[in-house]
Amino acid sequence: MNEDNLYIRFDWAIKHILRDKANFDILEGLISVLLGEEVKIEELLESESNQDNDRDKFNRVDIKAKNSKGHIIIVEVQLTRQLYYLERILFGACKAITEHINIGDKYDQVKKVYSISILYCDYGQGDDYVYHGETVFKGIHTGNDLLVNMKEQGVIVPHLPREVFPEYYLVRVNAYDKIPENPLDEWLTYLKTGKIKEDTRTPGLQQVREKLRILAMTPQQRRDYDEHMDNIMVQNDVLETARDEGRAEGRAEGLEEGLAKGRASAIVEVALNMKRQGFSAEAISRITGIAEAEILALE
Repeated sequence: MNEDNLYIRFDWAIKHILRDKANFDILEGLISVLLGEEVKIEELLESESNQDNDRDKFNRVDIKAKNSKGHIIIVEVQLTRQLYYLERILFGACKAITEHINIGDKYDQVKKVYSISILYCDYGQGDDYVYHGETVFKGIHTGNDLLVNMKEQGVIVPHLPREVFPEYYLVRVNAYDKIPENPLDEWLTYLKTGKIKEDTRTPGLQQVREKLRILAMTPQQRRDYDEHMDNIMVQNDVLETARDEGRAEGRAEGLEEGLAKGRASAIVEVALNMKRQGFSAEAISRITGIAEAEILALE
């Protein structure tokens, strides 16, 4: 495809461009398509990763926003596999809840949270490319959902627990491999390839075509973006090489043991590459699980 029809990858845009209120419509389009309802972002909320330092590529939260209903929406991009990822997104959702209720407030001030993880790495096994999880309480004998009575404006109204508890969306970008058939597929195509149909009517993607063209970048933005893409290619190559080495060792030493060695080797190589790029030992340790002392000794 001609470069004129290529668009900035979402993982770059979310850190550098989509924080601008003028570009909220792109995020609104993605979230609306994913949740199946129209979403309007009112504001971005403070989070530990709302910063412009591109070296911190593995933040817990890339964007945290509040929509027109007062719900909190967390959107994060994960480029490499991280240990205890499910626990991490649970912690992120819980932290978002506690950060946005004041001491002394009634519990009716607790905000609904949507956690959206866009994964460019392999997490587990599954035959789908988008997974959705929510909290439900079902009768162990009847299978019926529990309805909880809650007070709203002086009236008792029954609610399902999932209307209150956080919901999680895991978007497995690399698992998507099909011809787009609907708006969600079109978004997955863009997330994976940076390509968009010229006649798209999908919410958010029309705005991407207007605002995120690669050729519209300044020379400095283009250099930074190319460096970012080079780093991704290096990391992917390291991981693929390690997997191949693990399979080779597996044939000689037993598959399970060999693959384990391959994964361990990949983690060390990624840690070394991150160190060379200027990441702190603390950040590398948090991502890879390798002790800081071992990271400092890597050469």
